[in-house]
This record gives sequence, structure tokens and C-alpha cells, in this order.
Amino acid sequence: MPRAIPAAGINLFQFIYVLLAEYERRSGLPALNLSLGNPDGIPPQEILDRQAQFCQDSGYDFHTYAEDKDLLDFCDGMVELHGRIRFKEHSHLKATPIAGIKTATALVPLACGLHLPDKRRRSRFVMASNLPAYDVSGTWADSYLGAKRVVWPLYSTENMRLCLAHLETALRKAKVKRPDLIFVIRPGNPASVGASASEWEAVIQFCLQHKTRLVNDGAYAGLSDASHVPLAAVAKDTPDLEWLELYSVSKSFSDPGARLGAVVGSKDFVEDYITIKGNTDSGPAPMLMAAYGRFFEDREAARRSIDSLYRLYRSRLDYVISSFKKAGLRQACDTNAGFFTLWKVPRQVLGQDLAALARRQGLGLHEAYNRLVISETGIVGVHFQGFGPGGKPEPLVRYAVCADVLSRKFQARFETELSRLEPKYD
Repeated sequence: MPRAIPAAGINLFQFIYVLLAEYERRSGLPALNLSLGNPDGIPPQEILDRQAQFCQDSGYDFHTYAEDKDLLDFCDGMVELHGRIRFKEHSHLKATPIAGIKTATALVPLACGLHLPDKRRRSRFVMASNLPAYDVSGTWADSYLGAKRVVWPLYSTENMRLCLAHLETALRKAKVKRPDLIFVIRPGNPASVGASASEWEAVIQFCLQHKTRLVNDGAYAGLSDASHVPLAAVAKDTPDLEWLELYSVSKSFSDPGARLGAVVGSKDFVEDYITIKGNTDSGPAPMLMAAYGRFFEDREAARRSIDSLYRLYRSRLDYVISSFKKAGLRQACDTNAGFFTLWKVPRQVLGQDLAALARRQGLGLHEAYNRLVISETGIVGVHFQGFGPGGKPEPLVRYAVCADVLSRKFQARFETELSRLEPKYD
């Protein structure tokens, strides 16, 4: 029988693995892999020790379904460390553990009632979300669940900041009076830019006016500098707002295999999420949740652990950003969180006119650039399509630092290959 889902539906990051493997097979060299957004380290020893302890603990709760049980006050620690609030001090708020942000993201439109019996509900449901982005929310809402998705564009000319005026313009063009849901990623991916309190306040007022629910994927909130303000830190003071913010141990503690995080937000919204989750998964691995709950009992030690990882990524970022700039690439936005850098694709690279190359290959400029650079240099990034002046496409490429870019072996080869790029923009 033929496949039910066309191969063209492959996840962008899975596709990058294919290009990477092709380079390594053809060249016999390891790729200079700056594509992965997966931490290349492992959790600190203090966490590993506690995980081993609870895996061997004979307590029933550590080996049965976790569901929405908050073992050892895990959510208290996650929310305070990432959202900078103590949610139990606010009677209108609630938190619950989640089995990873990607899974939770898929359930959010259903937690907003997309599936309800009204036959017109699905066709009327509108979600607004940003591009360029790691677009799990858009894929689920639009492609998988059949809702209407309105793109809220981010512009490199504005440092990829949240601008409410662009959302309002996009809604008018789409002839949408109000979105049921706004879903954003702050700090962003691929644009590692945070949010300010004033940006959140503007979006919150819009949501209150239009009775719209607001969700932020805060996967990189723990690895941000002081300029980023979590949604929770602002939204907690608005009891009428329906909102969620999602956090994960994947990035903050280099533990993506744990599939563990927390969601905090308005009580009704969290309870709606729990209802949908109850028919989807049975919660994260309880012994891992308990291990983090115990680790978080010493908040200062947990904070030091996150800060140490932030400093490691910052030192890597400083090297990679300065190296790309020295090679002539132009940054699309600042990096003030996580481990991503975002760059504008040039008009010419490696002596080739990219517009002509893209036409011959039937590709966008962003993909033509990335394929060419991978094939010729082994420097692997992830291509994205952004928005330039007047809404014209702006080709972009994301380079991460989830690799030991500070080793002399990496740097010697990396700098040699960068010297060959000779990008031209004008």
C-alpha cells in the first residue's frame, strides 16, 4: 500500500540530518554541525545521582503513572526558576508537569476547544503564531487539526521583537476579527530574542480585549540573559487573562531524554489542558520528576547549575558570532538566550550567484544557500524563510552552538572553511 503521508511532510530538522549524512559519506569528514538544537552535554552529576536514587527507590509513586501528580513539588521549582514567580501565592494560577513541550504544544488548540461538537467550530478556530519559527504549533493547528492559522511576522529590521501592530495587520488581511489563541516562542527559535515586560503588556491587553488565550513556549527561558522577562512574571498580575507558559529541563539542564517539564498559567486553562492530556499521555517518568523535585529543594544550587550552562553557551556564542561576522555574514538579530544565532543569507557565496542557483534547483534562496554551504564546506545550519521590507521573503540561516566549537581542532577547520565563503550582499 502507498504511504498515507507524503515524504514531503518530513520535519525540517530530519531533512537536515539527510544533508549532513550525504556530506559525511561523500567527503569522509565529520560535518561541522551547527544545526542541532539539542544540548551536546548531559545533566550535572547532582541530578544524575538523584535520578539513580529514585530509579532504585521502591516507592510506588516513583514507578506508576505520574499523570498530573506534582512529585516533591517539582512544579514549584521549575516555575520559580524559569518564570520567576511562586505560583502557589496566586489563587488564580495552577501548574502541572508535562512530558515535554513539543507534546504539550500539540494539545494546546484542543485545550482551547478546537474539537468541540459544534460542526463549525473547527473551521472558525483561529490561531496566530510567529514566523520564522520552529513551527510545531503551526503544523499542528493548521496541517494536522484543520484550524485557520494567521502568521504574525517577525522582522530582522526590528531585531525579531514582538510587535503587536504586525499581528493586527495580519489579522485584518486575513479578515479575522479575533484569534482564539496566540502562540509565541520567547526567547525565540530560530531568533533567540526574548521579550520585555512592555511587549507582554501590549499582547495581554489585546488578549483581554478580544477574549483570546495566550501561550508562550519558554523552553529557553532558563538560558536567557537579564533582558528577557518571562510571560509568567507579567501575566500573574492579570487574573482575567487566560494564559500558559511552558518550561522544560531539556535545555536548562541538558536533559532532553527526560521528556520532562512544567506548564503554569491561569487555573481554568491549565485544567482544560489536563483534561486533554488525560486522554493523550500519562505524564512524565515519575522517578525523574522526583529527582528534579529533590534537586530544586536547594534553589540556589539549581540556579547556579543553570547559570553555569548559560555561561558555557555564551562563550561558544561569542566565538561563533565573531567568526561569522569576520567572514562577512550579517546577523539577522541579536542572541540573548539559548544557543542559536540567526544570519541573513547573502546574494553570493562560494563564488556562486544564489538566485541563479536557486532557480536551477527549484529551491528558495535560503535552502539553496544551506545546501551549497553544507556540500562545499561541511558547515551545517538550518534554513528558514523570514520577512523583509514590504513582506518580501528574507532568506535566513540558523547556526547553533550545541557542539564543542571552542576546541582548537574544530576552530582550525571551521575558520579555514569560513574563509572560503566570501559572502556578498550588495
